[in-house]
Amino acid sequence: MTHPVSGRLALASFAIAASLSMHASAQGKAGEAADFPSRSVRIIVGFPPGGATDILARVAGQHLSERWGQTFVIDNRPGAGGNIGAELAARANADGYTMMMTTAGVSGINPTLYKKLAWSPKNFEAVVAVGQTPNVFVVNASSPHRTLKELISAAKASPGKVVFGAPGIGTTGHLSGELFKTMAGVDLTFAAFKGSAMVLSDLLTATGITIAIDNLPPYVPQIRAGKLRALAVGTPKRTSILADVPTVEEAGLPGYLSYAWFGLLTPRGTPKAVIDKVNAETNRMLAMPATQARLADLSIEPMGGSPADFNKLIDSELKRWSEVVRRSGANAD
Repeated sequence: MTHPVSGRLALASFAIAASLSMHASAQGKAGEAADFPSRSVRIIVGFPPGGATDILARVAGQHLSERWGQTFVIDNRPGAGGNIGAELAARANADGYTMMMTTAGVSGINPTLYKKLAWSPKNFEAVVAVGQTPNVFVVNASSPHRTLKELISAAKASPGKVVFGAPGIGTTGHLSGELFKTMAGVDLTFAAFKGSAMVLSDLLTATGITIAIDNLPPYVPQIRAGKLRALAVGTPKRTSILADVPTVEEAGLPGYLSYAWFGLLTPRGTPKAVIDKVNAETNRMLAMPATQARLADLSIEPMGGSPADFNKLIDSELKRWSEVVRRSGANAD
């Protein structure tokens, strides 16, 4: 039988040990953030160099490298709509030394578009939303369609004759077109291309697709040069990038929403202190006038916010796009 005093001493010793353990754990976590990064960090990009995802990763990586004195290496792993990079990132050590620059397509669409994925959204921790850009409805300058309402009328008069182009099955451009078809009650024919550059090239010839529905940045120079005409953007409010271009909602489709976003993720289990440190510094970067000017040149608007904010965005986008995928029957497998 345990003596009452001995029992109390044992309990007291246990409480002290537990308190010391918790204190050491807290110090350890604080130390993880204070010491991070102590070596090079990898940012995985599931797309080729030169695109918006890659450029944003390099903007963030350069800033963090200059701020913390460690190299941030951009690791391009293109293929399968960003899934090759996502799988690699999901399997990385959860220590903050591997991050991924994700997109609306990778984190918001792929989990429902692809029936067999080697990764899951649950494999990741949200760090921070970095930037966003509208999806744009754009035609050749010689097109008879001067407004989105005119294009809708033409599509209703000739079902299937209006052809919209986007860079691949399951991209935000493709599914933005499918959402538009449902909400406008029109039958459009979809033409898939291997990248925005090919969509843009086809549209400029005025011999193939009727309209492109795609991320805005690649089209801005040709719109400003007068070779293309933007009919509408998919954001709730007009974008400062092309302030005179109306929204799809203004064209008569209330509630329409279609835009691309980009943000940093880390593998599930990454210390919260490390995530918070990267989040805080990225938010600081996004508030800098020099960063905002650089993003404006890329036709991208800064986002920012907390990890919880970004996680909420990903969850809402998964729900929204899964319904579009279901209705359209789109399948990338």
